[in-house]
Amino acid sequence: MPIGRWLHRRIRRHLVLPELELPLRRAAPGLDGLRIAFVSDVHAGSFMDQGDLHEIFARIAAAEPDLVLFGGDLINTRERELLLFKEPLQRLRPRLGMFAVPGNHDLFWGPDADLWTSFLESHGVTVLNNRGVRIGRGDDAFWLCGVDDLTEGHPDLRAALTGRRAGEPAILLSHHPDFFFEAAAVDVDLTLSGHTHGGQIRFRGKAPITHSKFGYEQGWFREAGCSLYVGRGVGVTLLPIRIDAPPEVPIVTLRCPQGPQPAVAVRTSAAQPV
Repeated sequence: MPIGRWLHRRIRRHLVLPELELPLRRAAPGLDGLRIAFVSDVHAGSFMDQGDLHEIFARIAAAEPDLVLFGGDLINTRERELLLFKEPLQRLRPRLGMFAVPGNHDLFWGPDADLWTSFLESHGVTVLNNRGVRIGRGDDAFWLCGVDDLTEGHPDLRAALTGRRAGEPAILLSHHPDFFFEAAAVDVDLTLSGHTHGGQIRFRGKAPITHSKFGYEQGWFREAGCSLYVGRGVGVTLLPIRIDAPPEVPIVTLRCPQGPQPAVAVRTSAAQPV
């Protein structure tokens, strides 16, 4: 409805592209400065049309990322919503490619994501559903991998990490942040997740509805030297409203260790953003 579209356009105007940095734990000079745009929870469909996607992707392109990673929930409830991405995706030409994993909304009609996968791959996006690839830059490389959705799919981290070299930095795409527990257990350097929308509606700093059993709501978390970033995502579900949880496309820059590393807060009991 017109009022819903108006409300959603107000949300889109508040989209931010925060510049973040991840210090690598291993010396890899070739990866220093590599920029990753993380796009999650677009929910194209009810409130997000093709014009919105053109504007959002134009802003991402202007940030000049080396990689664009899609963290799931590209569509809302109908497979035909994929068609909204056909032209906007042409705006994105990152030097090292585009990659994606499915979210629960992408699997709304069941676990068979063949149509979703074939559409994206025919438009330049490689789907990393329980698999990985090596991304090289200069004389160094890291293992980029992804898993199926935790709630509607069948994530297989072992399969995703098959091919990773001993000691090689790894970045994992997992739509649901609660998969971070498994990722940290096998020394995955960085997990990028969405799903929560940062609560979408928050009052006095708290969200009445959360989607993580472990408190991984938004921002940075850390376990056993491994990092998780939970993005607030781009779109909305149910209502075109966000309160104290503006949409975002974080730009993560990898940094090679240079001398002593800065101290980073470590989550102990309750999850706390770093």
